[in-house]
Amino acid sequence: MTRTLSISLEKMELFLFIYESLSSSAHYLATSVSIVIIIVILVYYFSRPRCTYLIDFSCYQPPDYLRVPIPNFIEHLEISGVFGRESLDLQRKVLERSGIGDEACVPVSVHEIPPDSSFSAATAETQEILFTVVKDLLSKHRIDPASIDIIVSNCSLFCPTPSITSMIINRFGLRRDIKSFSLSGMGCSAGLLSINLVRDLLKVHCNSLALVLSMEAVSPNGYKGKSKPMLIANTIFRMGGAAILLSNRKQDKHSAKYKLKHLVRTHLGSDNESYESVMQQNDEEGRVGVSLSKQLVMVASRALKINVMELGPRVLPYPEQLKYMGSLIPRRWGRARTYMPNFKKAFQHFCIHAGGRAIIEGVEKHLKLGKEDGEASRMTLYRYGNTSSSSLWYELQYLEAKARVKRGDTIWQIGFGSGFKANSAVWQCISELNPKDRNAWSDRIHLYPVRGDAQVP
Repeated sequence: MTRTLSISLEKMELFLFIYESLSSSAHYLATSVSIVIIIVILVYYFSRPRCTYLIDFSCYQPPDYLRVPIPNFIEHLEISGVFGRESLDLQRKVLERSGIGDEACVPVSVHEIPPDSSFSAATAETQEILFTVVKDLLSKHRIDPASIDIIVSNCSLFCPTPSITSMIINRFGLRRDIKSFSLSGMGCSAGLLSINLVRDLLKVHCNSLALVLSMEAVSPNGYKGKSKPMLIANTIFRMGGAAILLSNRKQDKHSAKYKLKHLVRTHLGSDNESYESVMQQNDEEGRVGVSLSKQLVMVASRALKINVMELGPRVLPYPEQLKYMGSLIPRRWGRARTYMPNFKKAFQHFCIHAGGRAIIEGVEKHLKLGKEDGEASRMTLYRYGNTSSSSLWYELQYLEAKARVKRGDTIWQIGFGSGFKANSAVWQCISELNPKDRNAWSDRIHLYPVRGDAQVP
């Protein structure tokens, strides 16, 4: 009996030892798993890409006395005494078909006869535009200039020393350790290139504010020769510019207007036809101008197609992606055309670079968009002309002024530029926008869209 009891006690002790060991192991395992989970969460939280928020932006509104109605523009060309009859007729023809209305403006220097293309005139134009939009943007949000961490400017054909960003730093008293970048020679798509650069910088610089400045100087770039491809640029570019305030700070999430979702860049510079489609060069008489080739629309279409192929899988719903992939199989055997996805299922709004009527119509045709989808682009071209890299921001302000952008909406900005480049930026609205907030369209938004030959049927 004593032996049996002893064996039973030994078994109980063994069971208790095993139980305590298992309990201790389970506790240790649970603790270890918890620590691993916490570490994984922390690593994910701190290593995940930081969001790029668009707090707000400001577009330059030229005063009315700088307007150049088409008849006045043509008269100005005639009395300047620079052009022969053939060159005048070509520019008149392009102007009348350009889609640009009578409210588009040029700087004071271009109103002069002969136009003043001096360095001082270009500097005055640049400062007038950028000083105005930066002041408006910072004062509206009560931003201390000393809080700006990054500043990026883009102006393709005017590259002064000190740089354009230095002008802003000097004028507004920005910090001595500010990260400053001035981009030049990158064409009308440089606005989105600047956004791309800022996005990459914000990935490595925490809690930072960035200021982007986009414009093109008209004053120094008038062409006075006889080359037809160079004369076209005289007729379509107008005065304008924009300042954009970006951030990756958490406290700006609730005050920002938009969040950057995607940015895709395409560069066809390795192809000679694309490379030469927009080029600054000398004509036969040594005069400098920007040449726009006859193949420009075709080149833009090719660049857009490549850009869309990369962007599509990131934004399109799966049914549209499957239709597109399915169309590639019969196409390989020459039996069918590639299916163009319905991008209206991914985007509520489209901002197409207002480079000209042909560009806007070409994109609408390629993407199978309706006239209403290109309305913001057409109206921007009509009122402001081609303002180069800043045109996309005038278009977005048009949509805001029309109270069309709602919280949760996505906007596709499509930019084109020399090189040849096609760039896409996708923004998501993350705030309730107030259409009564004053912007460049506020004074006359009730007059748009215009009818008839000015774009909207």
